[in-house]
Amino acid sequence: MRFDPWNPDFVAYPYRVYDELRREAPVCYFEPTNQWLISRHADVNTLLRDRRLGRSYLHVASHEEFGKQPEPEFQEPFWRVIRAGMLDVEPPVHTRLRRLVSKAFTPRMVESLRPRVRAMAEDLVDAYVEKGGGDVIAEVAEPLPVTVIAEMLGIPESDRELLRPWSAGICGMYELNPGIEAQHTAVRAAAEFAGYLKSLAGERREKPGDDLISALTQIPELTEDELVGTCVLLLNAGHEATVNVTGNGWWSLFRNPDELVRLRADRSLLPTAVEELMRWDTPLQMFERWVLEDIEVHGVTIPRGSEVALLFGAANRDPAVFEDADRLDVGRADNPHISFGAGIHFCLGAPLARIELMESFGALLDRAAKLELRQEPVWKPGYIIRGLHALELSVAG
Repeated sequence: MRFDPWNPDFVAYPYRVYDELRREAPVCYFEPTNQWLISRHADVNTLLRDRRLGRSYLHVASHEEFGKQPEPEFQEPFWRVIRAGMLDVEPPVHTRLRRLVSKAFTPRMVESLRPRVRAMAEDLVDAYVEKGGGDVIAEVAEPLPVTVIAEMLGIPESDRELLRPWSAGICGMYELNPGIEAQHTAVRAAAEFAGYLKSLAGERREKPGDDLISALTQIPELTEDELVGTCVLLLNAGHEATVNVTGNGWWSLFRNPDELVRLRADRSLLPTAVEELMRWDTPLQMFERWVLEDIEVHGVTIPRGSEVALLFGAANRDPAVFEDADRLDVGRADNPHISFGAGIHFCLGAPLARIELMESFGALLDRAAKLELRQEPVWKPGYIIRGLHALELSVAG
């Protein structure tokens, strides 16, 4: 098998291909997406921090100057939202936005959320156990981070059912060469979400509450588009990865039952287990960067205007960095995985994600004495944001 992000077998287990890429072609041009694949940990880590690359090129060049076709006009509502968030802009705009939003994600502020996150996780798990199990992704993994970020933003409880479909629709555009239906779905979701947030922000501007949207409306230098882009990014980044770490993580533990037994026996391993589950089956397999100035990697010149595809899943299994890299070790102490990225775009919500994951896994370990797999799960077709359709478990004892 070769690198084939549209092949279900590759999506289900890309790691043998990653081994070959790291050994034989650590810098490899992939014609179907016109990208350079980068697979070794040291290279991925370095390029994430290299300011000769960017999430966007529009701050230094037009589409035409970079040899790219402008996006179709129908996609404008999508890109208007996405390019107003900090993930898809570069300094100085990125610096300003991150500084403003980071005030809501100080270590003290995030840690203060732990009791509420724990209570939510316990309530979700109690309901799950009472009914004897079910799809742990739909009933525990998804509701927890969505509810946390919705409460932070100040989304009314009656509207929260809208968030997950909007987020899933928007994230469909991040896949490689998305089909026309996925493109229209993403555009529609972005337009609907933007309209909703503008209306809600208008209400909070007049009558502020104790929530993040209210706080953002009181910042004069934040434009309406930037407010919308920031909230959309916080929702997407604040739960998509966390949902998939939970689903992928439990599936990883079922495939490594000795490690699950070990974790059940020693709950002090939970912090290292969460980091290891993020490393071993990474939810975000690829992160892309545009080359703003010529770079050279392993003697290969990658010219300005190219796009590099940084393979997080390959980097996180690199034996040059991780001892016995293909083994799941819930007690792994030395674990410099890059699942949260690196450099100026390092995940702002990483501390909150860690709390959500520890409380979610902890509640299931504490309150579900025995979890059993009902059927082998099936992977969603997406490669970049990689997760399971469902994970059906039964609760015994």
